[in-house]
Amino acid sequence: MSHVWYVSYGSNMCAARLACYIEGGQPVGGRRANPGARDRSLPSRSIPVDLPGTVYFAGESPQWGGGVAFYDHVTPGYTAARGYLVTAAQLSDIAAQEMYRVPQPGDPLEQVVLSPLDGGRYEVGPGRYETLVEVGQSDGMPLLTFTSPHGLEHAVLTQPSPAYLEMMAIGLRESRAWDDERIAAYLATISEPVAERGH
Repeated sequence: MSHVWYVSYGSNMCAARLACYIEGGQPVGGRRANPGARDRSLPSRSIPVDLPGTVYFAGESPQWGGGVAFYDHVTPGYTAARGYLVTAAQLSDIAAQEMYRVPQPGDPLEQVVLSPLDGGRYEVGPGRYETLVEVGQSDGMPLLTFTSPHGLEHAVLTQPSPAYLEMMAIGLRESRAWDDERIAAYLATISEPVAERGH
């Protein structure tokens, strides 16, 4: 049972929200119930992760309404993220649910994440969270996150809902012990200047 770090930069930074992808259930403020992972053991560890690059919001979430977070590792900036120690199977099950699919045995992604990614990137498919990016290592295990196949430059930006931002705020508080002022300042930098950050 090999482990990897699943790195979240959006609502999954909140442990209770991520738990809905592991144990199943509907997150507070959300509209949909998640089926949960095949292995329902919660992550044994979590760590704060600082990433180069930036977060942007795009699309329309059936779960939250409003835009959802994506990570652009090319555009300069700072991204506060949280890494969770999970099994390779759990990572593939989280990815499936991010694409509104039910986790299935034999998902080929399980094997992909256990090997170094060619060029640090792997496209599972064309969907919004089907691009896997290796953003580093910790304790000898890869730090892996999912994002859109295209970056900020080609995104049509949308505003996130208050419920979605609240999940992110909880995650920042849990993982970094940031106070409300610092959380508000960080969220403002990635969600407010829509006109300046895209089309």
